[in-house]
Amino acid sequence: MQDNAQPSTANIAVASAIVAGVTGYMLGQAKSLGLFGGSPISAPSEHKEKTPGEAEDSSDEDSEDDDSVPAEFKGNNEECKMVLVVRTDLGMTKGKIGAQCGHATLACYKHFLKNAPNSPILRRWEYLGQAKVALQIKSEEELEMLQAQALSLGLVAHIIHDAGRTQIASGSATVLGIGPAPKSVIDQVTGHLKLL
Repeated sequence: MQDNAQPSTANIAVASAIVAGVTGYMLGQAKSLGLFGGSPISAPSEHKEKTPGEAEDSSDEDSEDDDSVPAEFKGNNEECKMVLVVRTDLGMTKGKIGAQCGHATLACYKHFLKNAPNSPILRRWEYLGQAKVALQIKSEEELEMLQAQALSLGLVAHIIHDAGRTQIASGSATVLGIGPAPKSVIDQVTGHLKLL
């Protein structure tokens, strides 16, 4: 008898999201240390306009400059996580989902580096393995409602809009990254959603 066990599509998508998130984290760490040239990041820098001929990102973070300082959740010492809420109605492939999750992870991480680089929440998340959970949602409206709810609780929450170079229309909202933050706080926003 032959064992033809194949990994499920959901397992592959989650694995892709994790690989993309870890890659984004490592690139962010390398950049913050000055390993790609320039000086290490020591203070928030001003947003730089693109010059003609400069390469564009494959996705755009929320275009609004959000300088809000994430909540500290004093007295809450539980494990922290980040949640990546993926729109399933767009029909993105596993690779596309992984890339978009990487963009969302990096957007949330950069928000902390810019607005609260010494946050105990960020440090706890970093030291305990940078937990990320991929969840699914079926519409842009639901994604926007979740973002508003997350922001109202003081959470970092970024929606990624695709540049439209490959599979989906330009400007499509693909993934919402929330956190990192204590699990119980994020679960107030996304606890009802199913795993991707």
